[in-house]
Amino acid sequence: MQPTTAMLPLLALSGLDFEARIAAGDGVIAVCGVGSAALAERLAQIAARGCSGIISFGTAGGLAPTLQPGDCVLADRVVGNSQHSWATDAKWLSALHALLPQAHLGAIAGVGEPITSVTAKRDLWKGTAALAVDMESHWAAQIAQRHGVPFAVCRVVVDPAQRSLPSSATVGLQADGSTAILPILRALAAHPGELPALLKLARDAGAARASLKRIRARLGLRFALPAY
Repeated sequence: MQPTTAMLPLLALSGLDFEARIAAGDGVIAVCGVGSAALAERLAQIAARGCSGIISFGTAGGLAPTLQPGDCVLADRVVGNSQHSWATDAKWLSALHALLPQAHLGAIAGVGEPITSVTAKRDLWKGTAALAVDMESHWAAQIAQRHGVPFAVCRVVVDPAQRSLPSSATVGLQADGSTAILPILRALAAHPGELPALLKLARDAGAARASLKRIRARLGLRFALPAY
């Protein structure tokens, strides 16, 4: 007997391991890692076994000046390089927004490298009108399109548009989505003036993590995926 859509797992793509731990659950396979072609291939291999949908879930950098740490963005489309875009599933987006009425609706940008400076964030916002940016949503969009399954994006802002990320914030990021502490400590030793900015980022990350947990609980086992 062929499995029905409801029997197939939902795939949740995240950049960081703590995001994947929040996303995982019964009927949900969490896939995480820094956005790259290798991550996309891993997601594609899992999707090829059968899935009911793909959601990009986790944190993002703020691009719209009004967004604050902990704010939720539900994307209606993903904008990639050369302005190529992918629409999210309208029915799924509606179901998500019904449960998260305070979420911001709009585009999200998918990029290949971290966007860390205020200037780069402003330029990307002006060029795309995207509310936020991450490194995984464009891969999730492409794999969902390839396999003909619904696609959604639910992301929470960590760093707002008005704040640059210190260089020490990204040096410890590993390909599997984990964070190595030693490279961060070395970077801080070389640039001790970054400590206040790193502490602000840690505070903002705490707000984003708490928001993600609340959202995950609100959306239920299968992220409000409608029946198709």
